[in-house]
Amino acid sequence: MTKELRFAGTGGQGLILAAIIYAEAALSKGYRVLQSQSYGPESRGGASKADCIVSDSEIDYPKVYLADFLLAMSQKAYDKYKDDVKRNSVILLDSTYVEIPKRKENIIYFAPISKTVRDKIGKELASNIAALGTISVVYPLIEEDLLLKAILDRVPKATIELNRSAFDIGKQLGKEILEAQGSIEFVF
Repeated sequence: MTKELRFAGTGGQGLILAAIIYAEAALSKGYRVLQSQSYGPESRGGASKADCIVSDSEIDYPKVYLADFLLAMSQKAYDKYKDDVKRNSVILLDSTYVEIPKRKENIIYFAPISKTVRDKIGKELASNIAALGTISVVYPLIEEDLLLKAILDRVPKATIELNRSAFDIGKQLGKEILEAQGSIEFVF
């Protein structure tokens, strides 16, 4: 089993950190993991992506070729990477910033991740952590408890409760997505 995941958005949204945390959680589960990132010349506002390959065997190629999972937290990121996914891949869109497309060859989930974090916490700073909570429900390759442990091990101690709250907000969004849109069964 090898799964390729791409976290994409705008610089400053924390997607590189989210991919690093995801990779650390996958490592703690015993998977082999390769994580890479790229971003535009602007540190904030430019395009950014972070890739994570998770496998139970040796990883042959160090880059995501066609993703099994795509998180897009900006319209620009979705437009740029929407065709770099496998047929029947899972796409999670932050509907705060991404228009909901009509594509039948993929499983598309959408939730107002950034807006919900802003409304409940007061700022969007932890939207990347909320996205990890949502992913743990809609694409359960890595268990929630492993992701939460990786988050709490990585974030500054002063922000632990903020990040725990953001993760819980994301999990709740994931549950709402599955109730509204229906769930699918994954074989990992």
